[in-house]
Amino acid sequence: MLERLNFIENKYDELSIKISDPSIMSNQKEWQKLCKEHSDLGIVVNKYKEYKKTIEDIEDNKEMIQDGSLDPELKELASEEIKELEILKNKYEEELRILLLPKDPNDDKNVYVEIRAGAGGEEAALFANNLTRMYARYAETHGCRVETISINPTDLGGIKEIVMMIKGTGAYSKLKYESGVHRVQRVPDTESSGRIHTSTATVAIMPEVDDVEIEISANDLRIDVFRASGHGGQCVNTTDSAVRITHLPTGIVVSCQDEKSQLKNKEKALNVLKARLFEKAESERSASIAEDRKSQVGTGDRSERIRTYNYPQGRVTDHRIGLTLYKLDSFLDGAIDEVINALITEDQAKKMEAMGKQ
Repeated sequence: MLERLNFIENKYDELSIKISDPSIMSNQKEWQKLCKEHSDLGIVVNKYKEYKKTIEDIEDNKEMIQDGSLDPELKELASEEIKELEILKNKYEEELRILLLPKDPNDDKNVYVEIRAGAGGEEAALFANNLTRMYARYAETHGCRVETISINPTDLGGIKEIVMMIKGTGAYSKLKYESGVHRVQRVPDTESSGRIHTSTATVAIMPEVDDVEIEISANDLRIDVFRASGHGGQCVNTTDSAVRITHLPTGIVVSCQDEKSQLKNKEKALNVLKARLFEKAESERSASIAEDRKSQVGTGDRSERIRTYNYPQGRVTDHRIGLTLYKLDSFLDGAIDEVINALITEDQAKKMEAMGKQ
């Protein structure tokens, strides 16, 4: 670990010189890339410096204790300080191990959140609406912006399908664990006998994709325009501004009607298509690496049941880590950090265990 940390510290120092070089600063794209790398390494380097300072302080106190001329009371103080510093040293070592784990290149990206009603008819659509609000509230409380790309509502206030973008630094790093089947158990308003129904909705979390990551041939696309329906202002129902794009090789279909401009809707739809194609490629790649998938908290597969929301008991259970919270109301109001942080910790622990075996 120390060899890697020394290498990172040297790399950080080299980058500090590079980003101050006028010849590199003139190339804004390259300079921004180096600044980002410099900033990322800085988090590790600063923690490493704190770690090294702690080790130095431990050694200094040990020398004081070995000094025969030192007052016994001072030796006792030095001995107590060593105990505290050893605890701090162990804490820094744990934090550095986590910082050295391979970083997901998508972690800092914005995300597309795609929610679809599953089994359960209108009750599933109402649950999809609950999940939509939950993620929107979570995003808002973390200073992220929420943008609806497309939505297919029901007459009773449910949602058959919605695609929205959540924009904010590190959005994907937090929400990537949400992909999968979410199950709700509750008594529908239409149920006269009070019987509990079980319904589902699927959630897919896809990182925003850069142009260089996915290339799409125009010959592979069929683009249709149509008159939008639903919310969107006075113009939404009077012009053919909505866009539907079909990717012919895969059959993936994306629609967007959020903007009044056909051009803007086309651009948004293309971005969602890129994200879906990227997700498909990543899923196929991950499927071929069985051991890697075993080291993750869940596979991110839409068919995997990850969580149950039980209304009668007021509980939320995440099946991947066996965590149950009796905070259903606040959870559905966007307070999902406790589960997300637990999933991140579990994922980090499994990755550290896997690295230890290598």
